[in-house]
Amino acid sequence: MKANHQIYILRVAILTFLLPLISCEKEMMNYKGVEGIYFAVQYGPSYGSELTWAYQPSSDIEFVKLTENETTYRVKVMITGALKDYDRKFKVEINPDSTTAILGVHYNALPENLVIPAQARSTTIPVILKRTPDLQKEGKKIGLRLVANENFQLSFPEWDAIPSYSASNGPITKKFDASLHTIKINDFMVQPAVWIGSIQAGNRESGSWGAFSRKKIELMCRLMDLTYADFGSTVTMPSVRSGLVGSECARYLIEQFNAGTPVLEDDGRLMFIGNVPWTSYIGVPWKP
Repeated sequence: MKANHQIYILRVAILTFLLPLISCEKEMMNYKGVEGIYFAVQYGPSYGSELTWAYQPSSDIEFVKLTENETTYRVKVMITGALKDYDRKFKVEINPDSTTAILGVHYNALPENLVIPAQARSTTIPVILKRTPDLQKEGKKIGLRLVANENFQLSFPEWDAIPSYSASNGPITKKFDASLHTIKINDFMVQPAVWIGSIQAGNRESGSWGAFSRKKIELMCRLMDLTYADFGSTVTMPSVRSGLVGSECARYLIEQFNAGTPVLEDDGRLMFIGNVPWTSYIGVPWKP
């Protein structure tokens, strides 16, 4: 009898736990709200996931972290309302109020035939972005705007942040229009976390790599088959690797100098890396 009583209690506990879930699922299946569409872009720290990442009104694309000059960024959209057993078209357009990028220069035209597939709640909009020299000095923006049509209204013209979705790489935007999304692109390059070099008194370069410059790190990447991301931590750039970068790149610079084709920085000074036999001062051009 005691065993039967324990089994009975266990069954009651299981039903108590499952009933709210069954009820919740039934409510979702019987959803009668607006059949709408919204941007559902999420990203955040690597330890998180879509279960914890906050929804974002904008995305940052940094070409300096990419190896290609053209990339496709997929912007996620989701729908509210009942699923259908057929494809449904939706519409997106460029929002001129939040766009500084130039069509055909910084991005390609958006695809015209976009659909939410049958029995699907989401899809992505492929946006082709292009690296251009001007992005090294000034970032550009591409504003996207969902447009209501015969299939979808706009679900959340005022989105309120979901408290449980709190993982983010920066501040969380509490309220925004989820029918709008802005893609921000740039090709800015700053000194990475791992840089073994410095500038001494009189603007003299010192250390294994001397002063940081875009031209110098791009040479390192080309000669040593590296990416900018490799300089992001001592895990990807340990001391043994950084020493090899210095010695090999210095050897290349010496070879070029001896061949009569010295490698110069933008201010005209000889590029300084490792144990090159010359001294380099920032702003002082090399004189043959």
